[in-house]
Amino acid sequence: MLKALRPLASGIEGLIDRLGTLTAWIALVMIGLVATNVILRYTLSLGSVWAQELEWHLLAALILLGMSHALQRGDNVRVDLFYARYSPHVKRVVDVVSALLLIAVALAFIYLSLGYVEQSRSIMEGSPDPGGIPYRWAVKALIPLGYGLLVLQQLAHLLRLLTDAVEPVEPKEAARV
Repeated sequence: MLKALRPLASGIEGLIDRLGTLTAWIALVMIGLVATNVILRYTLSLGSVWAQELEWHLLAALILLGMSHALQRGDNVRVDLFYARYSPHVKRVVDVVSALLLIAVALAFIYLSLGYVEQSRSIMEGSPDPGGIPYRWAVKALIPLGYGLLVLQQLAHLLRLLTDAVEPVEPKEAARV
């Protein structure tokens, strides 16, 4: 039964990987934008509220769309001092419990942010600064989207943990040097 869910986990992980590639491009655009803003500001005394706000909007997209990819790749911060000493069974239990807790927290963030985003959309909130970016609700909408992706990623992780518990994967032979 659980083995049949592996393709679902693979599909979710593929989506998260593609979004990870998108966030890499967002980071590259953001670096270029920041460099351009700094060069223009300090060499020609030119600045733009719109360009500075775009930096923050790209940063929000980078973080909210990239956090599920970072977690999938294991690039998150974890206290390995204790975890490294655990047996494989205890590690699996810790991973399942932490995945469930993260799903609960992410769902809470989604629930709490929906009203925030809807309020911003209903008044068509824009930048309070002249020349700023309109439609601030669009960047706020990344909050439930980002946490929704985190829920999907953790569900895929749980499926992997549970299917591997039922049918353990054979360990790969160590490379010989």
